[in-house]
Amino acid sequence: MLRALCLLLLLSPSCKALDASEDDLLREHLWQQVRRLPPAERPKVGLALSAGSVRGLAHVGVIQVLEDAGFPIDVISGASMGAIVGAVYSAGMPLERLLDFSLSLSKEARSTFNQVRLFRLLLTDSLISSERIEDFIHEQIGQKRFEDLNNPFACVAMDLRTGERVIFREGPLAPAVRASMSLPGIFQPMLYRHRYLVDGGVVDYIPVDLARKLGAQWVLASITENDHTRAQPSNALLALEQVIDIRGSLLSSQQRKEADFAIDVQFGDVNFLDFHRTDEMVENGVVAAKKSLPHAEEAYILRVMPILWRRWLKTGGQ
Repeated sequence: MLRALCLLLLLSPSCKALDASEDDLLREHLWQQVRRLPPAERPKVGLALSAGSVRGLAHVGVIQVLEDAGFPIDVISGASMGAIVGAVYSAGMPLERLLDFSLSLSKEARSTFNQVRLFRLLLTDSLISSERIEDFIHEQIGQKRFEDLNNPFACVAMDLRTGERVIFREGPLAPAVRASMSLPGIFQPMLYRHRYLVDGGVVDYIPVDLARKLGAQWVLASITENDHTRAQPSNALLALEQVIDIRGSLLSSQQRKEADFAIDVQFGDVNFLDFHRTDEMVENGVVAAKKSLPHAEEAYILRVMPILWRRWLKTGGQ
């Protein structure tokens, strides 16, 4: 497609000089020109990070590949685990620290979901407090507010009483992230401004439109759905979470159509308690992103081509 477009538009002399069969060289040539565009002159890129419990840690691997490739990320939206990863990355956590953060988060999650708490949950219906997650976010990034972030960021939760989607894009960051990842049936609903809030993935599994509300003109979605055909819940808790996951998948079938490009991370059967598989989740994200990267670059190049064309006209193809 890129080759045909390049020949059709009779682009720059350096583009014409390329062998017509070398699509990879052509894409790299154009991609370097896209990267040199000032941010104000190109379409603003949004990264929408899906819900997905422990699978959402694959977003760390996706971000690693995108950043290594110089793929622009201007705004970020997230739900549930996507909200946690998006928040710390937007707060300026360096790439090399993201993996350590994932491991620390997994350790905290294993502590939160220890056998005593889960036994109490199953026998007494005593929901687990998510306050420790909020404290953990504070420990990692401090008392950040949305207004303090390096990239515009927003996350989503659900009002348990009304079913409404609640969007967070200003104010304290950690409470918003805590609300976005409060799995219903596991965590106590979070009381916030007279609302009882639970996991945003229930109503907005892939918050593509939220990225657009932040100003994104081109949205890449990182999606971490489970393979439900291989899942075999062994207790009521896992069955409940699978129902929530399936609902999220039904939502995502429409939301992925609203994205300009999607990276689908592949998993086997992964349940929400599998935090001991953190390294595997991140690696799955890396593999999926590397496989999709050339196609993502091509999709964004095609969106930017009119801008490059106008610049070439002004400079005589130089």
